[in-house]
Amino acid sequence: MGKRIRPLALAMLLSLVLAACGGQTASTPSGSAGASSGSGTGTSASPSASSTTSASQSTAASASASPSTSASASSSPSTRASTSPSASASASGGAGAGATETETASASGGAGATETETAETTETAGTGETDAAGGGSATLPVVDPSEFAGEEIVAAGSSTVFPLTEAIAERWGNEGGQPPTIDSVGTGGGFERFCVNAASDIANASRPIDEEEAAACEQNGRPAVEFRVGTDALVVATSAENDFLEELTTEQLAQVFSTATNWSDIDPSFPNEPIERFTPGTDSGTFDYFVEEIFDEDPAPLLGAQNLQQSEDDNVLVQGVEGSPNAIGFFGFSYFQENEDRLKAIAIDGVEPNAETAESNEYPLSRPLFIYSAESVMEEKPQVAAFINFYLTNVNEEIEAVGYFPASEDALNEARQNFLTATGQ
Repeated sequence: MGKRIRPLALAMLLSLVLAACGGQTASTPSGSAGASSGSGTGTSASPSASSTTSASQSTAASASASPSTSASASSSPSTRASTSPSASASASGGAGAGATETETASASGGAGATETETAETTETAGTGETDAAGGGSATLPVVDPSEFAGEEIVAAGSSTVFPLTEAIAERWGNEGGQPPTIDSVGTGGGFERFCVNAASDIANASRPIDEEEAAACEQNGRPAVEFRVGTDALVVATSAENDFLEELTTEQLAQVFSTATNWSDIDPSFPNEPIERFTPGTDSGTFDYFVEEIFDEDPAPLLGAQNLQQSEDDNVLVQGVEGSPNAIGFFGFSYFQENEDRLKAIAIDGVEPNAETAESNEYPLSRPLFIYSAESVMEEKPQVAAFINFYLTNVNEEIEAVGYFPASEDALNEARQNFLTATGQ
């Protein structure tokens, strides 16, 4: 019996010692686990163990649970205390410390935020650059036009962009802002007012700014910032009474607006009647675009044509074209659309102007539309920055009613990013 009792007694004594040691060591991990979860989800060996959590560990836990406070909390003494061995064990202890997989990911994320939370925090902060995947659209801050009631904005430039800017301005006014003053002076005239004379806040343009204009902006402290706002199709049109012309090749189009005298010079089956030409003036972006596409940037052939009448007012051109079956002219799609009961669009190279052919660039005379401003202008006049923000936010809801086509998502997103960069957001 003596030989049997001695081993049993030793075993019981060893069990008591191990139990005592285990009870002491259990309090630190479980307490740390409870602190790292920030919500009491960690399990402990005993109720008394969880109650040993220190104030500094609780602070560290709450800081790690919230992305918005992690950056500021990381410099506080209480958070730095979490770098102790026991706290480190709770952050990396996984399921053994009672932390869920989500909490473990949060704890191991450095600042305590998952990638998704980081992206959401970035967007909330107003950077609006992209979503977490890196391919989302730029997000602009919300604008309340009524906050800028009574604040003056002046825009000038392209007659083509004029009706689009006018539509946005009307919407701005309906929501409480003071509608901008908008002058239709042609793209070139708009850049002169903006870059040289500093007499406008926004330049409307139916073509990109050229090197000379950009240099003038630079020299006058107004480096131009470009915002793509839509797509236009330049329409070649005749009177609805014209019964012989349906389409032209680009080569024939060049002849029509240069060397040909009579319609029969283009095709012997056409009437032997003089061609009456109506085009925008030389300050017009529409004129510049047509010359670039049809005459390789040389305006001389067009300006030397007979029976040529020019105007910066597209409505004057429309009236001239509809007044004679032998007349022909070109202008923005919106002006054709407003008068399509009196005009006839001419297909170019077999392609008619419409939304699909303009966006795909299948139609030879489709072109981008822009507005321009400058960082200095937007900084000096917050109402200008707010209006451009409003413009880029709402343009796709207005553009088709005006008669143009939306810019591609990539082009519009680039314009929005240009705005965010220019305004330091």
